[in-house]
Amino acid sequence: MPDTLTHASPDDVYDRISARLAARTDVTRALEAVAGEIASVIPFTHADLCLLDRPGWVVSYEVGIRTRWSRASGRVDHAPIRDLLLGRCDHMLTDDATCDPRYTYPGASCEPILNHALRSRVNVLMCVAGRTIGTLNVSHSERGLYDTDTVARAQRIADRLAPHVHALHLAERTRRSARVSEAGQAGEEGLRRGALELTQALEQERQRVGMDLHDQTLADLSRLLREATGDTPLPRDDLARRLRQTIDDLRRIIDTAVPTLLELFGFAHAVRVHLDRAAGGAEIALSVEDGTQGAPDRLDPTVRTALFRITQEAINNAVRHAGATRIAVTVAAPAPGELCVTIRDDGRGIPLNPARQSGLAHMRTRARLISAALEVTGGGGTTVRVALEGAP
Repeated sequence: MPDTLTHASPDDVYDRISARLAARTDVTRALEAVAGEIASVIPFTHADLCLLDRPGWVVSYEVGIRTRWSRASGRVDHAPIRDLLLGRCDHMLTDDATCDPRYTYPGASCEPILNHALRSRVNVLMCVAGRTIGTLNVSHSERGLYDTDTVARAQRIADRLAPHVHALHLAERTRRSARVSEAGQAGEEGLRRGALELTQALEQERQRVGMDLHDQTLADLSRLLREATGDTPLPRDDLARRLRQTIDDLRRIIDTAVPTLLELFGFAHAVRVHLDRAAGGAEIALSVEDGTQGAPDRLDPTVRTALFRITQEAINNAVRHAGATRIAVTVAAPAPGELCVTIRDDGRGIPLNPARQSGLAHMRTRARLISAALEVTGGGGTTVRVALEGAP
C-alpha cells in the first residue's frame, strides 16, 4: 500500500469508497476494493476490519499483511482492541503498539503486532443504528505516524464502511448457518442409518448366539442331565469329560461373539468390555488408553483379531492367576509405523515353574503368526508388550 499521502480531496475519497462498495458481495472483496482509497488518506502497512460475530467472538478481514487474525475467529477478551470492543473508549491511538500495554497485555492475541512490527496504530468504532458492529484498524511499521487528524479520517471511513460491511457480514453468517444446518441434517440422517444398521447387526448376532446355545449347548446339557439321572448313570470320569467338552463348546460360542464386538465398536471398546467381563465385579481397577486415535482399527482384520486375542489372554491371566488389583491396557505408537499394545498388572508376577503354560504359548503363537514381537516381563506384577512393525 502507498506510504505517502496524495493530494486527493478527502471528500472525493470517501465518495469513491461508497461507490466501490456497491457491487461487492463479501467482506473480503469489499475491503480489498477500498484499500487503495483508504491508503490515499491514511498510509498503512496493514489494515483490517474486526467484526463482532457470535457472542464473545470476533472475525477479522485483512489487507496488506496477512496474519493469524484472519485465519480464525478470536475471543473479544483476547483482542488487542478489547477496550474499544467492550465500550471502554471510542477510539485507540498509539505511536508504538509493540510496547503499548493496551495492545500487548498478558493473554492478548498480539503476535501479528509484534511479528510484523505494527507500531503506529489507529482503531475506530464501526456502528450501525447506534450499535457497535466492529472496528476499523489501520497500522504502519513506522513509529509515530498517526495523530488525532488520522483518527478523524479513519472514523469517516469507518462510517462509510459500516452499513455495507454489516449487510455483507450478516449475509455471510446466514450462508454459514445454512451450511451448518445442512451438514447437521446430513449428519443426523447418517447417524440414524448407522444406528439402524448397528441395531440390525446386533439383533442378527443375538439370534445367531441364541440358536447356537439352543441347538448345541442346551441340547448337550439336557442329554447329560438325562444320562446322569437315568437308570444307568454315566461313570464319573465320562460325565466330567462330557461336561468339559460342553464347556469348551460354550466358550467357543462366546469367543466367536467377541470379534463381532470388535468389528462393531473397535479395538479399544472391545478390550474395555472384555476387561469388565473378566473382572466379573471383583475389586480391580481397570483402564484402557488409546493414544493412537484408533490405529488398531486400521490394521488388517486378521491382524487386529490376533492382537485382540493376545490382549484378551493377558487380561485373563491377570484376573484368574495373578490376583491383580489393577490392570491397565495402553495402545501407543512409539515411532512412525510402529504400534504397541501393553498390558500391565500389579499381581503376583510370573512363577518360576508356572502350572499353566498354555495361555502364554497361545499368545506367542498368535504373535508369530502376525509377525509381532511379544515380550513378557515380571517385577511388581506382569507386563505383556506386543509390538507391530509396519502399522498404518
